[in-house]
Amino acid sequence: MRAPSGYLLAARYRLLEPVGRGGMGTVWRAHDELLDRYVAVKEVRLPAVLDEELRAELCARTEREGRATAMVAHPSVITVFDVVTEDDRPWIVMELLQARSLEQLIQQDGPLQPRRAAEIGRQILGALRAVHAKGILHRDVKPSNVLVTDDRAVLTDFGLAALEGDVSITQAGMVLGSAGYIAPERVLGSKASPAADLWSLGATLYTAVEGRGLHGRRTAAAALAALTSGEPIPMPKAGPLGPVLDALLRIDPQTRLDSVRASLMLARVAAGGSAEEPLASRRGVRPGSVISTPPFSRRPAHRGLHRAEATAAALTGGTVTDTATKAGPVPRQERRPGEGVHRRRVEPRPTLSIYARFKATMIKLCLPRRFWPRELRKRG
Repeated sequence: MRAPSGYLLAARYRLLEPVGRGGMGTVWRAHDELLDRYVAVKEVRLPAVLDEELRAELCARTEREGRATAMVAHPSVITVFDVVTEDDRPWIVMELLQARSLEQLIQQDGPLQPRRAAEIGRQILGALRAVHAKGILHRDVKPSNVLVTDDRAVLTDFGLAALEGDVSITQAGMVLGSAGYIAPERVLGSKASPAADLWSLGATLYTAVEGRGLHGRRTAAAALAALTSGEPIPMPKAGPLGPVLDALLRIDPQTRLDSVRASLMLARVAAGGSAEEPLASRRGVRPGSVISTPPFSRRPAHRGLHRAEATAAALTGGTVTDTATKAGPVPRQERRPGEGVHRRRVEPRPTLSIYARFKATMIKLCLPRRFWPRELRKRG
């Protein structure tokens, strides 16, 4: 049973008028009488066929997911203010946005341009990366759960999405999510994963840019059969967004585009470029350019060459310039030991006579070194 207008929730939130309805609840425009502000209140309605134990479990899961979402601080994640349990069901209090859903935007204005769709996808992908980092899976990404303002795209419906993936819910016959936006592995019975959310994002952007759902199928089984048929997905309006959609909509989650690469490609398309544009052109580096480095050597290559040129000039009887012009380049010659290292030239020692050598030997034997003659001290 839906709450009436004017209902006061938790003695604080006054329900004014419904602003949206779905299969699992109604979103109300409400007034927070404690803080004097307008908020959005989601009234969760659970199927009557559920027993009391399953009903209590679903309420607890919705409350936990609402609190987990409140921990994520991201501009593209809807802000959760409060989670209230009243009348044996959960109520989620969120920020109220003056926005249209992506589904309403497509219905009223037609398909989006690839560049605008890429910008919306970039922001929603940022929201998914933020919630995935907290261990939260959205599990129900679709156009009706994306709110679009003039400069902001926001992902909503985290509380309801937490109910997806429970085995007991499937046995009770409860089907959550839209057939055209459920990843193929989930249709086949696999658990939800971040890759499944990325597939749903790709299907959402496909609808935004093409103006119709993926393959136009109304059931999950029909959509899966169309995907596994091997036929290429038609994308006549996707333009530069086509490579991103093709990589996000791959059947095998192992080969599906990851969130980091998808964010980079969407940013390029949103900026007016190509999704496959190389990074080198963005950074201003010319492809194939090689930065040359000087060889590691302590001795400059020109050291000692002027000596070889002077020697050649002396041998030919001309100047260095004339000799180099006439005789061509002079091959580099081997340097002699001690040459070219700015050392004083060592003069050869004169040969001593027999008497001088005898005298020096006697002086060394009889006198301390400090009394030796200067010339003898130099010789050692």
